[in-house]
Amino acid sequence: MNGLMQQRQLLISDLIEHAASNHGDQEIVSSLGDGNIHRYTWSAARGRAKQVANLVQSLGVAVGQRVATLASNTHRHLELYYGVCGTGAVLTTVNPRLFTEQIVYILNHSGSTHVFFDVSLAKLVAEIAPQCPNIKGFIALCEAGQMPDLAVPGLACYESLMAGCSDLYAWPQLDENSASSMCYTSGTTGKPKGVLYSHRSTVLHAMATCMADSFAISARDSILLIVPMFHVNGWGIPHSSAMAGAKLILPGSQLSGENVYSMLRDEKCTVSCGVPTVWLSLLEYAENVDPDQRRRDIVATRVLSGGSAAPRRIIEKFEQYFGVYLCQAWGMTETSPVVTVNVPLSRHDNLTLDERFDLQMLAGRPLPGTEIAIFDDEGNRLPHDGHTTGQLKVRGPWIARAYYNREDDAWDANDWFATGDMATLNADGYLKITDRAKDVIKSGGEWISSLDLESAALSHPAIEEAAVIGLRHSHWQERPLLIAVKRNGMDVTAEAMLEHMRNHVAKWWLPDDVVFVDALPHTATGKLYKLPLRKQFESFRFSTDVENA
Repeated sequence: MNGLMQQRQLLISDLIEHAASNHGDQEIVSSLGDGNIHRYTWSAARGRAKQVANLVQSLGVAVGQRVATLASNTHRHLELYYGVCGTGAVLTTVNPRLFTEQIVYILNHSGSTHVFFDVSLAKLVAEIAPQCPNIKGFIALCEAGQMPDLAVPGLACYESLMAGCSDLYAWPQLDENSASSMCYTSGTTGKPKGVLYSHRSTVLHAMATCMADSFAISARDSILLIVPMFHVNGWGIPHSSAMAGAKLILPGSQLSGENVYSMLRDEKCTVSCGVPTVWLSLLEYAENVDPDQRRRDIVATRVLSGGSAAPRRIIEKFEQYFGVYLCQAWGMTETSPVVTVNVPLSRHDNLTLDERFDLQMLAGRPLPGTEIAIFDDEGNRLPHDGHTTGQLKVRGPWIARAYYNREDDAWDANDWFATGDMATLNADGYLKITDRAKDVIKSGGEWISSLDLESAALSHPAIEEAAVIGLRHSHWQERPLLIAVKRNGMDVTAEAMLEHMRNHVAKWWLPDDVVFVDALPHTATGKLYKLPLRKQFESFRFSTDVENA
């Protein structure tokens, strides 16, 4: 027997309708650079999104066709989030930090018909346009007086086009399972892979991130969205902020420590989200602000951190400087992205501060609707004891079941998606990522976590950044090499580094050697990129290796 409930589709257009109807005067604030701040409301954003819908249809974009963006976090990008998807077209947000050939591949592979781009990326557009023959038009996200001088197909001004479009539009009642947006992986191990989200998966993901034991987003919040909107839909914040009716602050590309501090202060932000490198820049700026002034300026109660594990010193300094709880989360492009969020349980109320910091180092517990588990090489489930390491797999209603137009096989017969991460799970369900499967080091038949070693190195005050890779050893098969960057004006020897790390990891885990460099390579998403390091140090021989004697 079926229930007697109304059947309504879960659609992204309903989110902005809800925000405009019930929180219409709540602000959306955008930094457009050079001190230019744009302000309007969720009600005005809905009108502009409907203009975008009319604009997209005037360009001849049909249901299911892809429209791409090369853009930062601004109100115009937000309008595209809702206006494009609301028509039934698919928004493909492209990371402009990728290599040019990767961007060209994504635009061609996705079959995008139009590209909306920030004027600051005009040089990049000029470079890629001749290599993307199927793109009919490039629309600059600017006023008429800011138009770049480009010889590309269908060049047009966003604001000029918008001026000719009505803000009257009836959102179509789409099938909730129809595609809404697409993001591509960063392609560090091959060509980027497209993950095609649906309206249903996006709305369910937004619901989950609004929950109290998740990001806990509410209408009382003022959210600084530092995560780029081309990174997995900005962690879903453009959708969950509309669902909750929260104030939304979009920083554009102005992400220096000083600018982030100013926005947190001036907009009275209660929550923000970003990757550890952004938080390091903020803390370095705040270090020189009067301690009492810091506490008055920053009213945030929590910051959300993801993309890579946050070093313990970031967690400690957020508490010390601002009294702010840093909440780690974990996910991937394939998982929409949020799967786990680190929120303490009631049993943790009496933890000492040091014990709570230990807890905050974990990646959190799975959100309702998702399942995570660890497996051995034969596919057997492993115990959740906080010690046993296995291959992390995940499944749920906002987890991908395939890649777009590819035959990569990362899923098993039971719909488990193999993340490529090695992890432990404790009895309370808290996840700890111990390594990427391709980065874990096997020494003498035992596993060593490069992430734990990097965390230990980063706890030294003189270390700005650290990477650990496994290299051949004639006796132990592999041993860890620590490659580190010193903070400006600070010094430390290799011997002192190893002595410091003895207090944090098992003795046999300690790197056999330490090498200091000026900088480390990163992917387009800001993560450490270890492939170039392995190539750079492939001829390195450890001082402990008898073959080197």
